[in-house]
Amino acid sequence: MMRALFSGVAGLKTHQTKMDVIGNNIANVNTVGYKSQSVSFSDVLYQTTQSASGPNAATGRGGTNAMQIGLGSKVAAMSTSVSDSGGSQATNNPFDLMINGNSMFIVSDGTQNFFTRAGNFTTDATGNLVTSAGYSVMGWQADENGNIQRATVTPLAVYSSENTYANPKQTTNTIITGNINKNDESFSSTAGAITTNVSFYDNLGYEYRATLSITRTDEYNYTMTCTGMSCNGTDMGLDETALRNVLADAPLTFSEADGSLTAGSPLTLNVTSLGASFSENITTDVSQITCFGKDTSLVPKKGNADGENAGLAAGKMTSVSIQTDGKIVAGYDNGDTKILGQIVVATFANLAGLEKAGSNLYSATMNSGEFDGIGQDVTADGGSFAPGYVEMSNVDLAGQFTDMITTQRGFQANSRIITVSDTLLEELINLKR
Repeated sequence: MMRALFSGVAGLKTHQTKMDVIGNNIANVNTVGYKSQSVSFSDVLYQTTQSASGPNAATGRGGTNAMQIGLGSKVAAMSTSVSDSGGSQATNNPFDLMINGNSMFIVSDGTQNFFTRAGNFTTDATGNLVTSAGYSVMGWQADENGNIQRATVTPLAVYSSENTYANPKQTTNTIITGNINKNDESFSSTAGAITTNVSFYDNLGYEYRATLSITRTDEYNYTMTCTGMSCNGTDMGLDETALRNVLADAPLTFSEADGSLTAGSPLTLNVTSLGASFSENITTDVSQITCFGKDTSLVPKKGNADGENAGLAAGKMTSVSIQTDGKIVAGYDNGDTKILGQIVVATFANLAGLEKAGSNLYSATMNSGEFDGIGQDVTADGGSFAPGYVEMSNVDLAGQFTDMITTQRGFQANSRIITVSDTLLEELINLKR
């Protein structure tokens, strides 16, 4: 009777523990990134009242089984379903991320790295990417050219002072396309020339505009000269000598047979004569100018034929986005883009071996495997990020309520063991009236 009494107590304790876990799961049914837990039981060490014996051939007596009395149940394991993904919820927040795969975000409190599936990130007063609890999101940094540096993970800064603005770049190539009509009326006017304006940037981001005049020597030979220069829309007041230092009497020769340019390309605009804000001269491609019998129309553009080396004005950050591979990309009002860093993930041999640390965080244990401090690209194992989404809890309410019913019935049954055992003890006491 006493064994039955204590077996019932053990059963109550284990079922109460399971109910506690179920209650916690249901309480976190809407917690971002929460992973449900489950409890399994095992029986407790048995009391052997008779050991097993084998058959005896000499006496002809058969063997007997052992006689054992169990002492109740205990909690054998609590498992966390870390690898089971929860549903996705759209937030339209550019800093919210959902992991497609079995890896974990890496976050830090400044002294220790933790791991989480909750990707509801934001930024703090210093511009760092952080969790809702203020833990820094860790990743790899980018160099000044936007190349990711694979190294020990560090906090990722989004709105730091060096990222707020994009440095200007000098224009090193321009291109002029279009057509020159040999009978254009401008050649017979008082000015005797047609003009076009070529724009370019210096190293400080100031925009210059050079006025290039084209005069006709004969039907298929022309001369291009710089006749004006402005900076940010204001005429620089350069004299003829200074203007001719930029470009003077550059010949252009066209084919009489097909109207294509045969000599004169490329031109060099000697912009270093304008000041130290130019580190090199500008190469101007005029090879696509033709001399056909159609209206004169010259179209200058910054950059080469592929649009490269066009230069940039100074830019101010206007947008930040996170790509599916975790790269953080900033956009600027000058058209420039810049890679600021990359969010990386950690993988473990045994995800279920991670230990819950509260606030949707996990810490590594001896049974989960160690974190190497570097992490990996989320795409390395076929995973990806889903920007603008967060992973919801993976709690299955139908399963939890079913477990709750069976747990409640198990608790009731174990309480009856105690009640009946008490009745038996009462009858034993009543033997002596």
